[in-house]
Amino acid sequence: MSSVGISSIYSGCSVAAGVTGNIFAFVLFVSPIPTFRRILRNKSTEQFSGLPYICSLLNCLITLWYGMPLVSPGIILVATVNSVGAVFQLIYVSIFISYAEKAIKLKISGLLIAVFLVFLAIVFTSMEVFDSNGRRLFVGYLSVASLISMFASPLFIIKLVIKTRSVEFMPFYLSLSNFLMSLSFLAYGLFKDDPFIYVPNGIGTLLGIAQVMLYSYYSTKSGEVSRQPLIDSFA
Repeated sequence: MSSVGISSIYSGCSVAAGVTGNIFAFVLFVSPIPTFRRILRNKSTEQFSGLPYICSLLNCLITLWYGMPLVSPGIILVATVNSVGAVFQLIYVSIFISYAEKAIKLKISGLLIAVFLVFLAIVFTSMEVFDSNGRRLFVGYLSVASLISMFASPLFIIKLVIKTRSVEFMPFYLSLSNFLMSLSFLAYGLFKDDPFIYVPNGIGTLLGIAQVMLYSYYSTKSGEVSRQPLIDSFA
């Protein structure tokens, strides 16, 4: 096979991995919809926390900027998935602010403004202080740090499953989608030879495997369903 043919196959596999990652990420982005339907129906945020959506918004914005051609040419599928994610998170935060109590409304609104100020500071610094290579490294490291910080949620769920010996609070298809998304972007990062993509998604893949294995193990147990309340307001 000619080098042109190999290159074409390699490029096709890279695009396929990125598109697949976008699809599974979309599943994760729409997963909070039942929660927000409940908020809209009850006209109250009850004891739900708005912080996960604020953090997810910041993560999406930073990673979106990393995927832009001005920072990292050739990985536009990273930008597309995070642009969609940012829109979803902004919608969720806006709904949360609309129906939250006054004190929480003010706090989440302040955090939302802070997120945009931080993002603008990152964009300004990366464009004005660094050259093209330094810009990619600067935003890349921030992106990795942001992505790894998002793994706190899967770690919490894994710990909870082991503690309660129940998979009640770890939906299988959500865990599977998270695993497949991380795996897809791990492959995409490897095809693109971009450690800022494949390192965090490699960690995400390992955590996804752990979640699926835990689900497989504990779902076979009977009579061990926990009913502990999990939703606390940290906002």
